[in-house]
Amino acid sequence: MKPVDTQSQLIDDIDRRLIQATQGGLPLTPRPYHQIAEQMGLSAEEVMARLQRMLATGMIRRIGAVPNHYALGYRINGMTVWDVPDEQIDELGQQVGALEFVSHCYRRRRYPPKWPYNLFAMVHGQTAAQVEAQIQIIAQVLGEFNRGHQVLYSTRILKKTGLRI
Repeated sequence: MKPVDTQSQLIDDIDRRLIQATQGGLPLTPRPYHQIAEQMGLSAEEVMARLQRMLATGMIRRIGAVPNHYALGYRINGMTVWDVPDEQIDELGQQVGALEFVSHCYRRRRYPPKWPYNLFAMVHGQTAAQVEAQIQIIAQVLGEFNRGHQVLYSTRILKKTGLRI
């Protein structure tokens, strides 16, 4: 996570309005920043500069696509959790995160003895067999460092948005 520059934490009314204008998603147009700028009475350059500043200071974390896997036909979503040696987790996490079917991969704290898992990797598929095949590929990547795993399948969508102001 990017450190937050506390000197730049103050936002003005334009920043607040810009966050409110974009927090629900960018307009689906060829030039979304221009449309937002027009709505706000600003130039597109100012909109982009302000968003860049907010990214640089950590005020906002990222601008990116948030796919709705269900709408894309991916009905089987599984958070795979793995117990791998802490000394290897950075390298293994990079390898697992680089797999094209892993949407996100990260390290989490263990809670022994009931929760020994420290590496999390989310996979999505259109069928259970497809997801199981992906899990087997992850197991092969982890190889001898895989000391156990579980799969936590999604049963419903709880949240697909960031913070709203």
